[in-house]
Amino acid sequence: MSADWACGERASATYAVVMQGTVRDFDPASRCGSVLLDDGSPVPFDSAAFAAGGLRLLRPGQRVRMETRDDRVVLITILTLRSPG
Repeated sequence: MSADWACGERASATYAVVMQGTVRDFDPASRCGSVLLDDGSPVPFDSAAFAAGGLRLLRPGQRVRMETRDDRVVLITILTLRSPG
C-alpha cells in the first residue's frame, strides 16, 4: 500500500486486488487489526473487512488473504477458505 493510502487519498481502481500477508495484530473487541505484507508493509483493516470474510477470530502470525478495492481492504480471510459469495 502506498503512503497516499495512509493519508486518506485513494486510487481510482474499481476491481479487487488479492494479496496475502501475515496477521500483525487483531483486537477481538473492535474486530480491527493489521496485516504485514511479505515486503514488511503494514496494512490496516476495519471491522467491515473482517466481517466480510466470515471469520470469528484471527491470531498474530496467521497467514491470510485480503481483497482490496480502491486501496482499502474489503475482505480478509484465512488462506484455506474461499471468498464468500
